[in-house]
Parts: sequence; C-alpha cells; structure tokens
Amino acid sequence: MKNSLSLIVFFSSLSLLAQDTLTNRKGSEYKFKSIYNAEATSVQDQCRTGTCWSYSSLSFLESELIRNQKGKHNLSEMYIVRCAYIERAITYIRMGGKHQFDQGGEFHDIPYIVRKYGIMPEEAYKGLEYGEDRHNHAEMVSMLQGMLDKLKDNPQGKLTPAWIKAVTGVVDAYLGEVPEKFTYQGKEYTPQSYAQFLGLNMDDYVVLTSFTHQPMYKPFAIEVADNWAMQTAWNVGLDELTAAMTNSLKNGFTIAWASDVSEKGFSFYDGLGIVPDNDTMVKQKSKDNKMFNDGGGVRAGYGFSHPIAEKNITPEVRQMAFDEQSTTDDHGMHITGLVQDQNGKNYYVVKNSWGTANYLQGYLYVSDAYIRYKTICVMVHKDALSKDIKKKLDID
Repeated sequence: MKNSLSLIVFFSSLSLLAQDTLTNRKGSEYKFKSIYNAEATSVQDQCRTGTCWSYSSLSFLESELIRNQKGKHNLSEMYIVRCAYIERAITYIRMGGKHQFDQGGEFHDIPYIVRKYGIMPEEAYKGLEYGEDRHNHAEMVSMLQGMLDKLKDNPQGKLTPAWIKAVTGVVDAYLGEVPEKFTYQGKEYTPQSYAQFLGLNMDDYVVLTSFTHQPMYKPFAIEVADNWAMQTAWNVGLDELTAAMTNSLKNGFTIAWASDVSEKGFSFYDGLGIVPDNDTMVKQKSKDNKMFNDGGGVRAGYGFSHPIAEKNITPEVRQMAFDEQSTTDDHGMHITGLVQDQNGKNYYVVKNSWGTANYLQGYLYVSDAYIRYKTICVMVHKDALSKDIKKKLDID
C-alpha cells in the first residue's frame, strides 16, 4: 500500500509540473510555462527533524543517478545523518564545545560522509529504531548534547577512546546499527561497495556562493553555525551564481539549494517564494513551520495569487541582509527546473522535504529575485558550469 501511494503521489506531481500552463495554488492568477524540467524522485518528509540538508542533497544525488542512467534509487537520508552526528560530536569535542552541535548541516557534508562511510539505500537503513513511525530527533540530540557538554570539560584530565563508542551507541540505539553487509536488488553490498556501484564521484560536486565580504573566485568557509565541517564554497559574482544555476538546468543538471525561508514572501502552503516590493502584498497570517511538516502556515496576501513587483536585489542588498543576519541558513531544498510567468519572469522549480501538503504536492516556485536575495549556497556538478566560470575557479 505504501509503495502504491508513493507512486500515485510521484506521478501526480509530475503531471502537475508537466502541464503546459501551471499555477502555484488553486484560484491563483499566476500562469507559468515550463522552460527546463529535470526528472526527480518522489517527495519525502523530513518529519520533526532538522535534517533538510541530507534530504535535499540525496534528492539531488538521486536525480544525478537518473541523469547518469543508473535508474531510480531511494537513498537513506538517515544513514548520512547517523554518520554526521558522530563526526559532528568529534568536531565539537575537538573545539572544546565552542562549536554548534545540532541537527543541521551543509551540502558539502554529503561528499565528506560518503568518502569516509559510503552510502546506503533507504530499504537497508531507515533510521527508525526508537519505537516511532516518523522521524523525531529531539530526544536523541538532547541526550547527546548532555553527554558532550560533560565530556568537553575533560573530567579525567584526558579523554579515553571509549567516549566515541558511547556516543555511537546512543546514535545507533535511536537510528540503528549499521549492518556489515546488506542485500539490495538481489546483490550484496557494504556501504562502501554500494557507493562504488552507484558510480558517483564525490569530487565532481562543487559548492558555489556569492558574498562581497570575501575575495572573489576563492574558496571560503561560509560563516554559518551549521557548517560544522568548515568546508569551503567558491565565491562568485551574484550574476554568475544565477547564470550557473540557469546553465545547470538548461543542460539537464539539477541543483541543491540552501536558503533562508523565514521571509514573509516564502510560503510552502501557497507554493511560492517571492520578494515583494511592498511587504503588505504578502501580509503574514501565520508562520510556515520551517523544519516540520504540520500542514504549513497559511499566509494571506494578494502577492501569493497575483504577480506583483519585486525588489531589485543587488550584491550590496544581499550582503547587507547576510551581515545583519536577516538572511540566515534555514533550509536545504532541491531545484529541478525553471518556469516563466505570464510577464516573462523566471521562477525556479523547488522540491521541498515537508511532505506533499500543498497544491504542488511538495514543490513550489521561487522567483529569481528570491534566489538572488536569500541563497546561502548551491551544490552543482562541475560539468554543469560554463567554461568561463571553470577557468576563473581553476576547476578542470
């Protein structure tokens, strides 16, 4: 029954996104036509967790597998999350507790984890070993945080190797121990051999961002709390960032997208992300729940049902929002296409991980202005980049 329902939802989503004339919600005056549309797997639900970074990244990799003619695979988000909790605990202790330990993460965590731990399919590692049928990591993270806060004070004068085993034991009690081997589609794998079977080269993926407080065309560690691994993103011009995104979609590549979704113009319920020139055009009725799928928050406003003027987003406007922390690292999603409204404005087709409780059954349309304003970073395949940007970044 579950598999049948998933297929119905998946094909219904494709049907909505493949129509000649699209809209964001019932009764809306927005009329979109599809420009680029890449295939994606079915919409998932991260439930009551802050693990959007894993859901969006693995959705991105699942589309990569489709693009590479490897078929459709449902990868285990919780396997990646499980390994990341352990790595993050090690970093937290090495930093003497002066680092965030929480549920969030960044796109480059996935290549980091896959190189070290491999990867698993969903059917071999579901991450639900604690008597629940929906993910909720609050209790586990609270327990881990308590342990780490005691350990960071080094109560014996030096740490023994046992503490890592203790932390791993807690994670495995909640999410499940990793099997030494598992069977998938009639063949036996380890996490490492399954990663080899999938054939994705983690060195092929690059993270791009655009901020003026760091040197251009150089890598830097984005200064956000969830960047626990302190890996770097390439800094490019704002126009170059959006051009790289459009070029990716044009050539059949999809994009992992990290953004701030706390803006009044972002509404999962309304299937839209916009930057109104006048905020009263999207009067806020109640907030979207940023992390959890509880049906979303309804937001009243003319701008969610009628095309309106948007703010002009320059690099300076974008940088100011980041500096004053009105742009924060809230959420990771997966961009699978591009549409254009009746006025010729571009909107990105975004696959979310809050379930299917909106008109677009888990998707939404996000304007070019919103992308320019609120993007923290994107992850793309290096082959999606133009020769010009590759040359500037010295990427082969």
